[in-house]
Amino acid sequence: MQPSSGALRQVALAGGLLFAMALHGAHAADDAGDKITIMVGGITKLIYLPARLTEQLGYFRDEGLNVELLSQPAGVDAENELLAGAVQAVVGFYDHTIDLQTKGKDVKAIVVFGQVPGEVEMVSSKAAGTVKSMADVKGKTLGVTGLGSSTSFLTQYLASQHGIASSAYTMLPVGADASFIAAIKQGRIDAGMTTEPTVSALQKAGDAKVLVDMRTVEGTRAALGGTYPAASLYVQDAWAESHKAQAVKLAHAFVRTMQFIHTHSAEEIAAQMPADYQKDKGLYVSALKASLPMYTADGKMPADGPATVLKVLSSFNPSVKGKHVDLSATYTNEFVGAK
Repeated sequence: MQPSSGALRQVALAGGLLFAMALHGAHAADDAGDKITIMVGGITKLIYLPARLTEQLGYFRDEGLNVELLSQPAGVDAENELLAGAVQAVVGFYDHTIDLQTKGKDVKAIVVFGQVPGEVEMVSSKAAGTVKSMADVKGKTLGVTGLGSSTSFLTQYLASQHGIASSAYTMLPVGADASFIAAIKQGRIDAGMTTEPTVSALQKAGDAKVLVDMRTVEGTRAALGGTYPAASLYVQDAWAESHKAQAVKLAHAFVRTMQFIHTHSAEEIAAQMPADYQKDKGLYVSALKASLPMYTADGKMPADGPATVLKVLSSFNPSVKGKHVDLSATYTNEFVGAK
């Protein structure tokens, strides 16, 4: 007896459905194994410690993620790699999300590592006699990582708080780490903005002193008027929407790291890091101790943070000045809070 045409249609439909489900399952498995490339704006900087620490602790692996970390010292260049689609995420300063929104780019921070910049304005020992505060920088040369960088906007803002216009001093791009130290030693800059472990290295050598300390909430509030979320993981909105499962896993891995940082000593954290990050172990631990107050405990955005960042950027970033910015679109706590 031949099956009816209706029965044949049902068999074909069921077979097609099973085939589609199999394809979807295979695609989902592929998505889970997709490599996520993260560009870090200077991977050895302690402000970005959570990136490599998460890898070292095996938390990416625990979430079933295939993550590759790359390092690009300038945040602007890392941002360009993201927009070009060469990387899926950036570990860099949150302020890039505000700047990019004014340029029509939809990017948001999905994990916040630093509730403060972790930046320190250092004055060279040679200039320390005449430069006692940012009120004394008129006619001086100030080092920044790059022109148009976060350090340049922060430098201009700090000077403006003392009524000093950006035309009254020179900003010189000197990078970070060894190149910053060389600029101080060679007298090419009188002062400059940098992070740990460069700060501790300069202090240990006696080459520079702290002028403005934004490694703590107290120091940052005194300098900028509020918390200033900085180091963060940001992605393009389109990627977060199309890869929600991966975004949640990525956020979970980083939140575990933030909790690890808050429940372990500087010595215990340093023990997890690669040996080439800490050529001088004592110096590295000392720098880490000084940096611990800047990290968030849960990866969430501090409530007063975005407004402080916008205030600073609106003062000196030509892309942001006078523009309307929807701060709620520049970050989300959705992924760090997801179960």
